[in-house]
Amino acid sequence: MKYGTLYAYWTHEWACDYYEIADKCKKAGFDVMEIGASHTLDMSDAEIEKLRDYCKELGLEISCNLGPPKSKDISSKDPAVREAGIKFLIDILHKMDKLGSKVLIGAYYNSWPSDFVDVDKEVRWKLSVESMKRVAAVADELGIDLCLEVLNRFETPLINDCDEGIKYCREVGHKSCKLLLDTFHMNIEEDDLPEAFRKAGSLLGHVHVGECNRKLPGMGHNIPWDGIGEALRDIGYDGYVVMEPFMKPGGAVAADIKVYRDLSGNADEETMDKYIADSLVFLKSKFEA
Repeated sequence: MKYGTLYAYWTHEWACDYYEIADKCKKAGFDVMEIGASHTLDMSDAEIEKLRDYCKELGLEISCNLGPPKSKDISSKDPAVREAGIKFLIDILHKMDKLGSKVLIGAYYNSWPSDFVDVDKEVRWKLSVESMKRVAAVADELGIDLCLEVLNRFETPLINDCDEGIKYCREVGHKSCKLLLDTFHMNIEEDDLPEAFRKAGSLLGHVHVGECNRKLPGMGHNIPWDGIGEALRDIGYDGYVVMEPFMKPGGAVAADIKVYRDLSGNADEETMDKYIADSLVFLKSKFEA
């Protein structure tokens, strides 16, 4: 397993300086920096290559995280919106190929955050699967994994637990289509977190980790970290384990994630850096035999 974090731990807005974040990731001991996938579309090829080379020098790999807007929802009943969404995803895949990033994660089987205006699940599921097949064909060719994030019922009506994620991936039927299980969402939807990881088995392509209130791993007592580590070892998981903590109120990040109180203890930047480095040590103690 290789360990990483989403860049937004250090930001209040979804935009950032990835070079500064990369330095912080390296200093904390991470192997992976997870960036915003849509940001790649705003980068020239020269900028993509520069970021790729900088991270390579630091020994960091890159995963890309995506929550598409409603105008690019591949589950939409509007054919024009679906086509825009498919093109959006394929354009990102080609940018990722230049970046050297091999993992696209997120709930891009629909839009995020969902507005729940249309919850006709059966119809939208079918449309999403048919759209994803076209995206997955390109991902297969590029050797990029599409790791679809299972979200709780308050963030999407489509894929809410591991069983639904497995069903979706099997219906898409491409080797690139895999699952992302996230301990925060699982804490709401799964009866048994370790068993859900075991059930995912070889379809598990990515793991997000955080406490039930989105604090860093090790800051709470509700998530069965020992059991999850054992389950990951049982299925031979060797992919990315990426923290997705959100602890500070303020800005677009907190607004989208619904963080309305300071979960950090009013920590300064130096303390936040220490928190995440300590969390990595904790997580490795639970996940590595």
